[in-house]
Amino acid sequence: MYAIIEEGSKQFKVTTGDTLLLDRKVEEGTTTLNLERVLLVGDGADAKIGAPLVAGATVSVSVLGEVKGKKVISFDYKRRKGYRKTKGHRQQYTRVKVTAINV
Repeated sequence: MYAIIEEGSKQFKVTTGDTLLLDRKVEEGTTTLNLERVLLVGDGADAKIGAPLVAGATVSVSVLGEVKGKKVISFDYKRRKGYRKTKGHRQQYTRVKVTAINV
């Protein structure tokens, strides 16, 4: 069984046991989440397609921890002016593991 979920303007195709990186910040001590924005639930040839969401479907995930993504470097300059500026950014992610797909 698989599901297509929407989280943070991104869509993921998930099955039980998959690991995801979500942009979401969770509170300290949270161990499980229920993702309710399920767009499609499929099992082989059968598929329930939502309009826009599948009614009553959820995906249960367990929180594995917080991680940081790769560092992204941005370099600004203005030619012939001597202006140079380097900026860096590391995105914060929450690593989750899919435990169940509930229909």
